[in-house]
Amino acid sequence: MGQENCDKMWNRILFCGLVVCLICLTDQTQEQKTPLVVQGTDCTQIKTLSPRATSGVYVIQPAGVTSPFMVYCEMLADGGWTVFQMRTGAEVLFNETWAEYEQGFGDLQKDHWLGLSKVFALTKGGRGRSSTMRVNLWDFEGGTAFAEYSDFRLGTEEESYKLNVGAYKGNAGDAIRGKYAGIDQNGFGFSTTDKDNDGCSPCIFGDIAVDKCSFSEGGGWWYSRCGSASLNGDWHPAGEHIGWASGLHWATWKGPVQYSAQASRMMIKSV
Repeated sequence: MGQENCDKMWNRILFCGLVVCLICLTDQTQEQKTPLVVQGTDCTQIKTLSPRATSGVYVIQPAGVTSPFMVYCEMLADGGWTVFQMRTGAEVLFNETWAEYEQGFGDLQKDHWLGLSKVFALTKGGRGRSSTMRVNLWDFEGGTAFAEYSDFRLGTEEESYKLNVGAYKGNAGDAIRGKYAGIDQNGFGFSTTDKDNDGCSPCIFGDIAVDKCSFSEGGGWWYSRCGSASLNGDWHPAGEHIGWASGLHWATWKGPVQYSAQASRMMIKSV
């Protein structure tokens, strides 16, 4: 092949490559500029406006929030619920840092944590509205239970998104306020392995001293003196779900030995 033909061939290759790159950049730019279409302030409003709306991913923009974001809505007979935690297996690890818990992680249609900043935006109230939180639990024997709290909200980032809950109802027991006295998690900030806001300095359990509940319990949570509710620890499969310090624990539901649930879901509804 002559030098002139070789030069022509390489010029064609370079030109084609340049065209492909320009197409890719154009597609990416268009994708970045595509705005999210807001469907409501939260899942409750979406369900109210569209009673036949089905469960799935929606785009919401709570009052006072500059950028909309996506959530999974559980559309039930009693209204639309915004899911902010889902655990069904070990695919998503919940032993994450403060930054991850603040922004959120996982797949909205599967196991995920929505993000403390987003939950704060959803629950900061205003115009006489408040939020109800519901915790759904599934065990390995086919049983289910729930715990529901009125007046649920989180504190500001400066307050480490401290937990605030009102009256309890349900059949799982009030594990947030504790299986026994002195471990009420209400009013405590969120803790992770890299940001400790619990009430232990240290906590003494028999002959064991615990400085950070996030290390022994696993994952991030509103720990007090560790407490009896903690749903973000390691997920344990059937046959290996009893007796672990870390797990999906709701101690007022299962016990006396520590029992890690098969699945959990946390969600909120505005009222």
